[in-house]
Amino acid sequence: MQVALDTNNLGYWMSAPAAAHPDKVAIIDLSQETPATVTYGELDARLDRVAGALLAAGLRAHDRVILSCGNRVEFLEAMFGCMRAGVVPVPINTRQGADVLDYIVGNCGAVGVIAEPAANQEIMKIADERALAVRIGIGAPLSDGWQALDELRDAAQPAPRCHADPDALCFLSYTSGSTGRPKGVPLTHAGQIWWVEALLKYWPPADGARNLVAVPLYHKNAMAGAIKPRLGSGGSVVLMREFSARPFLEAASRYRVTTISGVPTVFTLVLEEADLLESLDLTALETAVVGSAPVHEALEQEMEDRLGVAVLQSYGLTEGGPVMLGPPLDERPIPRGSAGVAWPEGDVKLVDANGRDHPSDGELWVRNPGVATGYLDLPEVNAKRYTDGWLHTGDLFHCDTEGFYYFRGRVDDMFNCGGENIYPKEVENLLLQHPDVVDACVVALAHQTKGEAPAALVVLREGATADEATLKRFTIENGPAYAHPRR
Repeated sequence: MQVALDTNNLGYWMSAPAAAHPDKVAIIDLSQETPATVTYGELDARLDRVAGALLAAGLRAHDRVILSCGNRVEFLEAMFGCMRAGVVPVPINTRQGADVLDYIVGNCGAVGVIAEPAANQEIMKIADERALAVRIGIGAPLSDGWQALDELRDAAQPAPRCHADPDALCFLSYTSGSTGRPKGVPLTHAGQIWWVEALLKYWPPADGARNLVAVPLYHKNAMAGAIKPRLGSGGSVVLMREFSARPFLEAASRYRVTTISGVPTVFTLVLEEADLLESLDLTALETAVVGSAPVHEALEQEMEDRLGVAVLQSYGLTEGGPVMLGPPLDERPIPRGSAGVAWPEGDVKLVDANGRDHPSDGELWVRNPGVATGYLDLPEVNAKRYTDGWLHTGDLFHCDTEGFYYFRGRVDDMFNCGGENIYPKEVENLLLQHPDVVDACVVALAHQTKGEAPAALVVLREGATADEATLKRFTIENGPAYAHPRR
């Protein structure tokens, strides 16, 4: 199947289905008290008018604009409207503190901001203190110096079609900053379009496909997992303001959703709603996609058993393409615990601790047109993370003889206990096999004779009776003794 988006600007990724089916539902927005339905034709027109409004406000090609907004259709209008104006959106984590937000504004050289007061007040204060030239608000209340996005959009003329330089930035993302300050991740139009085209070429969605999105839109899980593929192919998205297990399941039933996705915590909480799982009509549901954090095999199995759907484990990272592992094209079943096989386009390989290619175990390196061009203004980091176009992901994988990849942990998560390498995820998987355990997290603690030894934080099922001694004994009897949690 040949797929081409007929554009060199990611902002127009859904223009083809909009032209073919303008009256088809694109978004069902549940962010406000009254749900709003937005058709493809309406969304396409809004993006053009937002682009026109941004140009009229004084923004120019390649300007960088902070985007701080919760899950609502205006996020998409701002994100892709910026691209249609040739402007580079910088979507940020709305939960970041003032110091980090101020750093990002300065680091990316932002000249404007599009912000929702309800999402984060700090970014609005920072925009005022820095006197950013363009300050646009979503929703109320707005203070002096701010203009309302909906008013600007409705008054604007549609922007003419913007033809982008393929190597120009389409957006600038920032990592979560788990180590030090967040890092800017520049992503190009050509690279992102390549990925969407490949996704639709090899795994085209069925007619009537509909995703439910409750994780933040600034996150790859939502954008790469639902928004880009679904709206690029003529499907629809049900958009929730935030995740809450019961409303999530009720929305999946009411709107006949075919795919639900989220991080492992989402599904752990969903599975606790036993009464709803038994009473709601979820017969439209076909697939559950879980990723963006380590996925335990016990959770996958419980999802499949109780939701009655195919469960796919998703792996990717913003700077890496973003997703380079997936279902095999020959439709072989994916083994439990695997994120799939290497994509048919782009390259992946495993590299051992000595820097040599390894057939089965090591750090995953990826190389493809969608890989970030290097972290923003961080040459020393880039020298460590990039080699001849290969991105070192920092993630450890095992690849079996059939080509299926299994996530084992982060390079810096692995620790040595008395001469034995321990991967926290493997101990967590072992603990989750105990019937009383619903969740587990394993970390390394200093140990007088072993150097480091595992300790486990465990959540028990309601009414469970297992204690520390019981779980220690279980891990010793069912796994390698050296890996058992000491506390």
